[in-house]
Amino acid sequence: MIGQIKGRLLEKNPPEILVEVGGITYEVLVPMSTLYQLPDLGDLIHLHTHFSVREDAQTLYGFFDAKTKKMFRSLVRINGVGPKMALGILSGMSVDDLVQTIQNNDIESMVRMPGIGKKTAERLIIEMRDKLSEWSSNEPHDDLSFASRSNIVKEAEIAMITLGYKPQQAVKAIAQVLKRNPEICDSEELIRFSLKSMV
Repeated sequence: MIGQIKGRLLEKNPPEILVEVGGITYEVLVPMSTLYQLPDLGDLIHLHTHFSVREDAQTLYGFFDAKTKKMFRSLVRINGVGPKMALGILSGMSVDDLVQTIQNNDIESMVRMPGIGKKTAERLIIEMRDKLSEWSSNEPHDDLSFASRSNIVKEAEIAMITLGYKPQQAVKAIAQVLKRNPEICDSEELIRFSLKSMV
């Protein structure tokens, strides 16, 4: 559909901007992270876009780079996360920060985002982790790759669920342990600390 848009920036009314392309003015919704990088009114801009078509609306979302657009599309595929919530998440943190938040099971940071409660944060972290194998964070803990950290967390979750804990309990316990002990680098140690925190 509409994959990119190039034109003149006419208005900024967060989260909406107006872009003129060949005499046609498009309404584009953007996250605050993109808004902050836009030039002055009247200047030319180039945005990566996602075109959403619903029964009651057709909406164009714009992003400063392809990476943010890709993350937006990953987020809206999660059950219960619509475009508005995804836009809010990407307004509150960068893509790299979001990846690290998911990687570290950081529920506290996630619930600070607009419209996200604890249950939504837990589900989002669990479901997004499997979708982020191709992403990497600029600031991995202790030089662990994203994939390695994700595997460690996943192994710990499976072990705790097998022992009878609910998925939400496992996610919360592991998140708290990693926050207090970011140096943990193997699943056995993570499981041991997580089980101690449940006592």
